[in-house]
Amino acid sequence: MLSIVKWLGHATLLFKAEKIIYIDPYQLKGNPQKADLILITHDHYDHLSKTDIDKIRTDETIIVVPASSKQSLPGTFRTINIGDTLTFGNISIEAVPSYNTNKNFHPKNARNVGYILTINNIRYYHAGDTDIIPEMEDFNVDVAFLPIGGTYTMTPEEAAEAVRLIKPKIAVPIHYNSIVGSIADAKTFEKLCKCPVKILPQGE
Repeated sequence: MLSIVKWLGHATLLFKAEKIIYIDPYQLKGNPQKADLILITHDHYDHLSKTDIDKIRTDETIIVVPASSKQSLPGTFRTINIGDTLTFGNISIEAVPSYNTNKNFHPKNARNVGYILTINNIRYYHAGDTDIIPEMEDFNVDVAFLPIGGTYTMTPEEAAEAVRLIKPKIAVPIHYNSIVGSIADAKTFEKLCKCPVKILPQGE
């Protein structure tokens, strides 16, 4: 399930499948592979980074952003609302809610999104910057990439509780070891989870 996915640090995922897909590219290093699709969860600087988008986009790259985003982007982009599904070849991309419940950095009315990607009949969930939310019970995913760094998102303990709601086959911690969070947080998350956890190496 994880053979097509790389964690590039912070909240950045790279999927190498039928299409090259980045989610929230930030602080990309070296000469990164060009993207077919770039998915943005919300318009905070560490998730919508124009500098990093420019490193990986081509004239053919499609950038998907929440309809609520206030940032203007160069190139070809499509907006997505919570509940929408976009299809690119055999890959489907569904936007789901992503928001804070016990802090004010990502309010529900901002309409930020997480994404569920279906690739080769496997459902991958990138949560975006979120706390535990009731909608998680309905997501039906195989792999859950969850933020664990605290401060702006869930703590490791809260993320482990989210796993109990989501019931994925595999859980993967992200959004740590950069602005907030540490490898120790990832280890705490792994210890608390009731499902298999994979701590991915950082980088390609």
